[in-house]
Amino acid sequence: MTTMTKPKLWTPGDLNAFFGFGTNILVNMLVLTGLLRFVLKMPDEIVFGRILPAMGLMMFLSTGYYAFLAYRLAAKTGRTDVCALPSGISVPHMFVVTFVIMLPITLTTGDPVKGWEAGLTWVFIQSFVLMVGGFVAPVIRRITPRAALLGTLAGVSVTFISMKPALEMFVTPVIGLACFGVILMAWFGGLKYPKNLPAGLVAIIVGCAIAWGSTLFGFNFGGMSGEGVAGALSSFGFSVPIPAFDHVFSGFQFLGIILVTAIPFGIYDLVEAMDNVESAEVAGDAYPTTRVLTADGVVSLIGCLMGNPFINAVYIGHPGWKAMGGRIGYSAAVGAMVIVLSWFGIIALMLALVPVVAIAPILLYIGMLIGSQAFQETPRSHAPAIVLALTPHLADWAKVQIDGALGAAGTSAAAVGIDKLGMNGVVYHGLEVLGGGAILGGLMLGAIAVFIIERQFMKACFFSLAAAIMTFFGFMHSHVIGIGESPTVVAGYLLVALGLALAARRVVPSSVNVGGGHTHAVPEPAE
Repeated sequence: MTTMTKPKLWTPGDLNAFFGFGTNILVNMLVLTGLLRFVLKMPDEIVFGRILPAMGLMMFLSTGYYAFLAYRLAAKTGRTDVCALPSGISVPHMFVVTFVIMLPITLTTGDPVKGWEAGLTWVFIQSFVLMVGGFVAPVIRRITPRAALLGTLAGVSVTFISMKPALEMFVTPVIGLACFGVILMAWFGGLKYPKNLPAGLVAIIVGCAIAWGSTLFGFNFGGMSGEGVAGALSSFGFSVPIPAFDHVFSGFQFLGIILVTAIPFGIYDLVEAMDNVESAEVAGDAYPTTRVLTADGVVSLIGCLMGNPFINAVYIGHPGWKAMGGRIGYSAAVGAMVIVLSWFGIIALMLALVPVVAIAPILLYIGMLIGSQAFQETPRSHAPAIVLALTPHLADWAKVQIDGALGAAGTSAAAVGIDKLGMNGVVYHGLEVLGGGAILGGLMLGAIAVFIIERQFMKACFFSLAAAIMTFFGFMHSHVIGIGESPTVVAGYLLVALGLALAARRVVPSSVNVGGGHTHAVPEPAE
């Protein structure tokens, strides 16, 4: 019988995790504010008066709920090392809803409010996908090898989590490398700073000191200026969330455009959250998948009904915050911080005071930790499957870079010519197909590879058939959903499935554990 204990709500390690995770959240809020103000040209009264307060409420509810789940788990198990799941605005979706939904509608209508309304409807639909999917996710976790789950997560961490901050660090290396050294020495090297100051706070102090100090000598490494601070002060003011039901339902006029991405990205969220729950379990904290996904859907729905066009998600990085001492309190404290920042209009001031490059090393650290976890917490023989699961994310990241570069030049891959790009070594169509629906693609390829390595050919066959079906409807290897998408890829998966089914007839299965707490059958050669 388990004895219920009363866990501590705050530990010394929570302060370290608070500054680490808090700065992560701060970066995302700064980027989000920049997208709204400078890309969508959203009026400040909507940005600071409607969207940010609603977003703050959503994140406060999310971080508070996950702190509560951690408290219950700690009380039930009697453990003192339980770490709450990190959560916040889904970063990939932040860019998707901005550039794929809100910006095109804003440009077409000439009205940023219409773009905002379309974003609200997008989140409204995704919220229900998450809530319904929460009841399916536990089944997927049971049948999918850990190497596939963690491998596709590692793909996200290497590309979309790690690469941008790494590049930003080397654009401004005087600040970036100095702050990165602070982080590495503390979080990997175990170095303690004076007065036990958290490494994240020390990195920000060092970055600010270099950035503002350089202005005295005419270098201005961080792009800081007194004029920027003065302008940011004008955004101060107290704003609370106001119901936006009418705006949510006004966005339904754009339903045809919205559904193309809302459903597949809802599935993306489903798999990503499932991967992150698996990552937390590997680190020692087992949370109920259904509750996690349902909570993401509910708080996202509340946020959108109050005016926030960005969805909530369980974040990658739980093992990182746990490793630096995070327990229960850090999550709730970050939620309180977000309320203060978003309801009082402080975000713009923070953007003017802190160089973003000083915060980038924290994100790179998280990417390093999650990428390595995929190899450390799975059997060595599954390493090739993890590498395979990485490839769709690498393709997707490369395509995003190419599209961004061509867009900046006022052209596109289609205008330049796919054949011409191929003649110069850029296999653009391959990147487009492999990278479409990358998180699902990585999951399925990784699972197929694991079961082949374990010689469980029939299970690999079933995953290959599932990959063919999802590809047919555009959930994988495509950037749009529909019927009959990527037919040659579908045919390829079907041929692989046929070969695997034939191979399965030649082996006799025996039981073995392939990682992740799941026991699968490993075939042996028939006599």
